[in-house]
Amino acid sequence: MTDICCIGHITLDKIITPTHTAFLNGGTSYYISHAIANLPPIKYKLITSLAKSEAGAVEEIRQKGIDVEVIPSRKTVYFENKYGENMNNRKQRVLAKADPFTIDKLQNVEARFIHLGSLLADDFSLDVIKYLHGRGMLSVDAQGFLRYVDGVDVFPCDWDWKIEALKYVDILKVNEFEIETLTGQDNPHRAAEQLAQWGVKEVMMTFGNYGSIIYANGEFYEIPAYTPHAIVDATGCGDTYAAGYLYMRSKGAGYDEAGRFAAAMSTLKLEKTGPFDRSIDDIFAILQS
Repeated sequence: MTDICCIGHITLDKIITPTHTAFLNGGTSYYISHAIANLPPIKYKLITSLAKSEAGAVEEIRQKGIDVEVIPSRKTVYFENKYGENMNNRKQRVLAKADPFTIDKLQNVEARFIHLGSLLADDFSLDVIKYLHGRGMLSVDAQGFLRYVDGVDVFPCDWDWKIEALKYVDILKVNEFEIETLTGQDNPHRAAEQLAQWGVKEVMMTFGNYGSIIYANGEFYEIPAYTPHAIVDATGCGDTYAAGYLYMRSKGAGYDEAGRFAAAMSTLKLEKTGPFDRSIDDIFAILQS
């Protein structure tokens, strides 16, 4: 049995910060796969979809020992992420979109944890979510379902069919803006309780340098944000958090332990551009400091 299966598009990313501009691959599936590859091995699989022109990104991940299944797409998702001095805020544009994931392409998916790395609202349909529910504990990143694309510009929006979908979601990853959009609540505790009423069993709430909160089984777990040596690039920090959390949950860790491990990983990721590339010893050094 696979421990974690991540499903999501690998992207082309243009990242603009006040100090530099970088072109590299990205996307939830990319950042999660690299993060998992740098941790002690578990049974992990990536299912992704991209154009042949970006095949090099897949080979890069395979060379790290990751099992990758590729679903061909006519195009690769192309994002432009622009950050100001405050890395908690970014302006995003979508310059190209890939084909959505469909049930007929996901027939053999089965894992203890299945994570859907949504980037845009049409990546995964309600039918796909229903289909994958029961084939593993279903984890969903809400970000893609809350993005409306008009031309190339990205705007926040609500998830129209959230009530139908969330009853099939075991773990939901949201940031401070996404959880308020989903629930209409500006209090994260009340917002998490609302999501639980809609069916979510575990809520991962990340708040950048303000830390994170896990809500599960009626209990809140307040997770601190660890101080980085330098703030370089926040792209992929949320995905790195999800990777660390799911990794530890798959190994039997409790909510608090998994959240702290994930927070430490995110701090290390923040210190550089590109995916997480540190070791588990580096993570524990932060946790013990």
